[in-house]
Amino acid sequence: MRALLIGKIWPEPASSAAGRRTMEMLTAMKEFGWEVHFATAAQPSEFSLDLKEEGIESVLVELNDSSFDSWIQKLKPDIVLFDRFMTEEQFGWRIEKNAPEALRVLDTSDLHCLREARHRRLKTGKPLDLFNEAALREIASIYRSDLTIMISEYEMSVLREDFGIDSGLLAYCPFFADMTNGKTSRYSERQNFMMIGSFLHEPNWDAVQWCCREIWPLIKQRIDDAELHIYGSYATDKVYQLDNAKRGIRVKGRAADVSEVMKSYRVNLAPLRFGAGLKGKLMDAFVAGLPSVVTPIAAEAMNGELDWGTEIHKDAQGFAKTAVSVYESEALWKNVRDCGFSIAESRFDQSKWVPRLRQAIELSFNRKSDTRRKNFIGQMLRHHQHRSTEFMSRWIEAKNKCQ
Repeated sequence: MRALLIGKIWPEPASSAAGRRTMEMLTAMKEFGWEVHFATAAQPSEFSLDLKEEGIESVLVELNDSSFDSWIQKLKPDIVLFDRFMTEEQFGWRIEKNAPEALRVLDTSDLHCLREARHRRLKTGKPLDLFNEAALREIASIYRSDLTIMISEYEMSVLREDFGIDSGLLAYCPFFADMTNGKTSRYSERQNFMMIGSFLHEPNWDAVQWCCREIWPLIKQRIDDAELHIYGSYATDKVYQLDNAKRGIRVKGRAADVSEVMKSYRVNLAPLRFGAGLKGKLMDAFVAGLPSVVTPIAAEAMNGELDWGTEIHKDAQGFAKTAVSVYESEALWKNVRDCGFSIAESRFDQSKWVPRLRQAIELSFNRKSDTRRKNFIGQMLRHHQHRSTEFMSRWIEAKNKCQ
């Protein structure tokens, strides 16, 4: 089986949960024994992973250029996976035209329309409106695909119940947890609070600002000698302006090794006020034996019916009170840590999910013809009257040739 993953950017697993997800998918397909290729139109950064060392062929492709067509015709992939709906918009129609027998799989990472709706609700105070511009694009992309992989059970229910998407077009596959290096560092060996997350991701930046403004002062009143250390990739000057030794806030920037960094802290704070999907920072904390204090948005899709180990609050007062309790009580700290171990082991164990991912893709591959025949909305969206993304791309390509 020859598989191609088309990414928006080169994988940076140490920079974001999205980068981590990309590498999980590529590594899993390698474990299946498949021939794996990666393509992107973005230039690699100094933090991009060297895929050649991972045994994965990679290529830099051009956006809005027919050179991709000839390349894909030669590659002849059996499976093409798009890392988000914007990637499917750019390349999905080219795959359909030049590799029509390839299974088209969309990995949403998180439901962008849900994240956008929650962000607007936070800013305006108006009721949640899922039917936004992002939804028009994202749901269309899901219908155009043969299979969409979701990392959140809650988001699958949103797609089924709010948008009426058939369950046969969806498959659940969360982040993978490797617990072999977990369960280290005792309560007495840890100190201070931490936060972590890419600063390019709006929910993370909002959480940092809210924490520094409203939550941390409440914690500092109770634990005067504690500090809050803030980690994240792509920190800008506005992020470093939050650094204030007198207030006990230190901006650390990029973490070279997240698992090692987490093993020295006593409590991880994740005060997310909007967002969607799974939270990579919480998965990392589970594995590192680091208790996390969270909001409902942060915990969503993480623990299912399992106990978090402590109360979950969405207001600053309740959040700060819980954070202080976990920090000061060794018994409570151990309970939250152990609940994290249980959540990771029972819900995200990679030894269980890697085979299930293969099963879901291969089942969809075998049912491809029947799925396409029954997916009338997908057929309709691929009809020439609804192929605006294709014709926009063709127009850009023609324009570029004239310059």
